[in-house]
Amino acid sequence: MRRSDFTYELPEELIAQQPLAERSASRLLTLDGASGALADRRMRDLPGLVNAGDLLVFNDTRVIPARLYAIKDTGGKVELLLERPLEGSQALVHARASKPLRPSMLLQSRGGPIRVVERRGDLWVVDFPEPALGYFETYGQMPLPPYIRREPDAGDVSRYQSVFARRQGAVAAPTASLHFDAELLADLEARGVHRAFVTLHVGAGTFQPVRTDAVGAHVMHAEFVEVDAEACSAVAGARARGARVIAIGTTVVRALESAAGGGTLAPYIGDSSLFIVPGFRFRVVDAMLTNFHLPESTLLMLVSAFAGREEVLAAYRHAVAGQYRFFSYGDAMFVTPRPGAHA
Repeated sequence: MRRSDFTYELPEELIAQQPLAERSASRLLTLDGASGALADRRMRDLPGLVNAGDLLVFNDTRVIPARLYAIKDTGGKVELLLERPLEGSQALVHARASKPLRPSMLLQSRGGPIRVVERRGDLWVVDFPEPALGYFETYGQMPLPPYIRREPDAGDVSRYQSVFARRQGAVAAPTASLHFDAELLADLEARGVHRAFVTLHVGAGTFQPVRTDAVGAHVMHAEFVEVDAEACSAVAGARARGARVIAIGTTVVRALESAAGGGTLAPYIGDSSLFIVPGFRFRVVDAMLTNFHLPESTLLMLVSAFAGREEVLAAYRHAVAGQYRFFSYGDAMFVTPRPGAHA
């Protein structure tokens, strides 16, 4: 497979720059992976697409205000994006500056001096005046994705966060979850739909493009995953009653399938670099809700593995023609699997 196998044309004006006034007001494109059939719906139609007893699995990660600006002694500006906290007051960060950083360099910020420790692959280890999570909570900005071409405002503090976000650690939102509000959740519960949670702390690597033309040569950034015994029990319950396990977002797909890497789903805590591409056989997920993803991205490849590359690209062409809103603050898809998607 080549990276170019997952491209499509997207007019820039379809990239959503602001969230809608109501979370559940988004449009919803349904894709039947078995037939390729498409239907235009609304997010508020979701309760009619699921069955009593189905299990919706959400990612309960909470987004850190993970973008921070600092200044070199020379006056040059540096943008730091938190990847993950390390022990003590150190953290692993992405750094963007006009000239590269150097070990032992001191950066000045609103919260005091930041010391550059060492380079680690594409990232940097830096030392803050206090533990990194608290430092970013005080001095950081919400890390809106690079395709949202504006500065974050007060509204993003709540809207770039799901209503059930509780475990601090992500530097990007699990965006499929952003469509759910209290009213929609209540409608699903009234229909007899069950709910469970896993954690995947989305890293800044989610925005990193696939730089290799050969898809198999791409290396995923590791992200922290926790699938606990309660989530595993909820999945087993769905299986026992003949119901579906529906992942709310690609992060949930990666979390569940990582935890099932040994052949069956089991509690798991640790890092995952799972890269899901066509040919992957799913063990847990029976359907998914997901946003629209960037051309040639690992997330588009994951959805293509589940529902078929040609079917997914046809759905994207339909969405472009229908003026759907794309990416983090955009509309959503409800996707069922292609034949042979499961192990």
